[in-house]
Amino acid sequence: MEPLYTPAELADVTAYQAPIYLSSAIDTLLWPVLLTLFAVFFPRYWKPRDGIAFSLKFALTYFLSLGLLYAPIDFWFGYLREHEFGLSTESAGSYLWDELKSWALYVLSITALTVGVFGLAKKTRHWWWLVALASSLALIASIALDPYKVRLYVDQQPLPPGELRTQLTTLLERTEVPFADILVVNTSEKSVRVGAAFAGTGTTRTILLTDTLLDKMTPAEISAGVAHEAGHVREARWPGRILSVLALFGFLWFWEWLFRAAAKRHWYGITARGDVRVLPLLMLFFTLVLEVGAPISGALSRRHESAADAYAVQLTHDPASLISLLRKLTRINKSDPDPPRWFVLLGASHPSLTERVEAIQKNATPAPPTTANVGTSEQQLPGDMR
Repeated sequence: MEPLYTPAELADVTAYQAPIYLSSAIDTLLWPVLLTLFAVFFPRYWKPRDGIAFSLKFALTYFLSLGLLYAPIDFWFGYLREHEFGLSTESAGSYLWDELKSWALYVLSITALTVGVFGLAKKTRHWWWLVALASSLALIASIALDPYKVRLYVDQQPLPPGELRTQLTTLLERTEVPFADILVVNTSEKSVRVGAAFAGTGTTRTILLTDTLLDKMTPAEISAGVAHEAGHVREARWPGRILSVLALFGFLWFWEWLFRAAAKRHWYGITARGDVRVLPLLMLFFTLVLEVGAPISGALSRRHESAADAYAVQLTHDPASLISLLRKLTRINKSDPDPPRWFVLLGASHPSLTERVEAIQKNATPAPPTTANVGTSEQQLPGDMR
């Protein structure tokens, strides 16, 4: 197999990835420090007041202050560097408009959280399970609405009738995964990156294919990518969702305990439960739990990715197309085919390209001689993908 990158291309990828690794290491170490400083000093500058308006002002100021601290870094990573390395095609105006929409959603989320938690917390000690129940239902609704969220940022339309749609529909019939439609997401106006995903659940489940994917991949490679995503849909998701709901209930119960402890010990001068000034302390705890759990969740995610690769090969009997897809994805997205081990262990969601290719080749089995391979058409589409 020919090398993935030439020496010059590998140097370019290394230059692109190096700040990402550095940022990951710094964030892991300094983000808890920053949150600790906020937890210690931020509430001290706020005189206690009653009312949801005070709680909302405090929460918005806290979260927006953290967001603004990182805004220059996000702009450098998300816009300047993406253009510097040829990954972004988005104009500055479009980028800022998308950021504005993201910030608006951020503010709405904070508002809902503040009103839901602090609006109830001072009225009843049972607020936490009421909020947990409402949040669980909202989470289910959010998953169902996933296909429509994309439209906030990019246009999309159904995949036109033709050989590729027929090929993918036939493939998915074999998976017994129901879906509402196959949509093409017009991401080329913002990025050269490619992608495929299943969004939604039940009657809203939709297959999303970027227009860059269709432009840069062969039908066989696209089929391999869709088969991989179908493997994720077939995963046993209910145990994870049940655990997520239980974790949510546990987290909100801890929040109620924190309310009581703060009032009992007079942290920050707090004398009554439900005081919004415990919020920075709660976020510090939440971040530490996420960082401790990241290696575990990352390991589980990498295991699921490997299982989805195996499922795709089993479904299509075409390991070569899946390997070709992964190699193109890596090239187009300037991904590191073999990232540092420490970066992977900190919680990387995907195995390295090297590991995935080795596993696919090791576990590949030839197609049954009497079975037609789905997704192995020789028809070519212009360009290349990830």
